[in-house]
Amino acid sequence: MLDDILKNMALFVDGRGYAGNVEELTLPKLALKTEEFRNGGMDAPIEVEMGMEKLESEFTLTRFDKNVLKLFGLAPGQLTPLTIRGAVVSDDGRQTPVVVYLQGIVREMDPGNWKPGDKATLKVSLSLRYYKLTHGGDVLHEIDIPNMVRTIGGVDQLAATRSALGL
Repeated sequence: MLDDILKNMALFVDGRGYAGNVEELTLPKLALKTEEFRNGGMDAPIEVEMGMEKLESEFTLTRFDKNVLKLFGLAPGQLTPLTIRGAVVSDDGRQTPVVVYLQGIVREMDPGNWKPGDKATLKVSLSLRYYKLTHGGDVLHEIDIPNMVRTIGGVDQLAATRSALGL
């Protein structure tokens, strides 16, 4: 049985919908930052987790949108919110919403090449501070970098560290 096949998606940037105008988007890649560690009494090195790699996302619009263009270079502390809504479908016809919430700064805008008769695109790259992924209403991932929260499958992996640091 085929389950959870992405059927369609929509993008909302700063509260405005871009259905029909988003060509593609890339969700953040989750990767642990590790250090190789080997001391006396160890036969081989092991990888020790040292936090996470930077969270990034990008999307490409088939529209040269002035509201999105205005989001580059916002004042420090101002973040751009994105909501990505996907519909996944299973063989039995069941459709489930997958919703991703992102907040970050627009790091790069690439208007690409303009050529008469061809579509123009606008590629936007973000450096993220917040990421939340829900599937059918269940929170699978929630990462809040400034507040040192990393909840995966309902378990806050950094709660003990925050407590030890008095945060």
